[in-house]
Amino acid sequence: MKTLKSSEAVCQGHPDKIADIISDAILDELIRKDPYTRSSIETLITTGLVHVSGELSTDAYVDIPEIVRGTLIEVGYTKPEYGFDGYTAGVITTISDQSPELALGLSGDKAGDTGIVVGYATNETKNYMPIACNIANGIVRQLDELRKDDIVPFFRPDGKAVAVVEYENDKPVRLDSITVLVQHEPYVSEHELRETVIEKVIKEVVPEGFIDNKTNIVINPIGRFIIGGPMADTGLTGRKTIADAYGTAAPSGGSAFSGKDPTKVDRSASYMARWIAKHVVASGLANRCLVELIYVIGTEFPITIDIKTDTNIDKEKLIKKIKEVFNLSPAGIIEQLKLRQPIYKQTASYGHFGKEIDEITWEILDKEILGELKDVT
Repeated sequence: MKTLKSSEAVCQGHPDKIADIISDAILDELIRKDPYTRSSIETLITTGLVHVSGELSTDAYVDIPEIVRGTLIEVGYTKPEYGFDGYTAGVITTISDQSPELALGLSGDKAGDTGIVVGYATNETKNYMPIACNIANGIVRQLDELRKDDIVPFFRPDGKAVAVVEYENDKPVRLDSITVLVQHEPYVSEHELRETVIEKVIKEVVPEGFIDNKTNIVINPIGRFIIGGPMADTGLTGRKTIADAYGTAAPSGGSAFSGKDPTKVDRSASYMARWIAKHVVASGLANRCLVELIYVIGTEFPITIDIKTDTNIDKEKLIKKIKEVFNLSPAGIIEQLKLRQPIYKQTASYGHFGKEIDEITWEILDKEILGELKDVT
């Protein structure tokens, strides 16, 4: 049986992704000064303007306009011909205090929000991510690196990739299509752009033998892509949920991640759900695992836990073991995953899962936990 699974990813210069990066850059600076900061930071970006809003409860002070401008310059918005740059863009801030009713409901380190979170893992890749996610994220990362390192000087900051993978009997066998949109300088020809993207991006990222003569390779399908970024589209924090998670291989949770401190379970519990799913697959209990947790604001533990695997393992026994091994309270998640650290800006680009970085604790397998799970039969 043949099926298709897909994933999209966006470059750092995509308007929505700039908004995510800015929100998490601000969060990192707050947590660096006050690890117990509670925040929900939303960023809106349009031509010539960045509007940062949200709610905070913190003892820290940070210079938000300075962080915004520094982030824009770091991403690559440094030239006036882009129609938007970190040196001249206006910055508006409308930050308010956290609601006293919300603060009351959070006493005792309980859930800071109500929501459904999802974690997923598959053994089809070394990092336990769907291969379409790895391909799409790898392509936009390569576009960004070639641009920032000035290896390809005609790339501009905005861009997107969509990878569609064909499966046969639940195994990925080939790349059905790959679509790449990349903003570029006016002087480059469409032919040169296409050849560069194929040779220096696609062939460098896609696994060998995964492209065949039927793979549909699409580069900038409507032709020229000179005007992009915030000059072309408005950007908002949290609009790239499927790119931040698992593509179409698994449902994304009910809320976005960026700008939220770890007491917000729609972020921290999503990381825990991924950690659980990854351990279940790595322990050999399943080839694929989907974990679903439902939290209610002010409660200490999820009101619902569900696990789906591709094996006939006793679900109730597995859930019981998971409750024993993993602390699913918000406070327990924060402690186990060491989330009161300024680690979030690096999660905003190229997906929140599958990265092999020491600070990304929800990707690190624990040998003791693996041993505990292997006892489940």
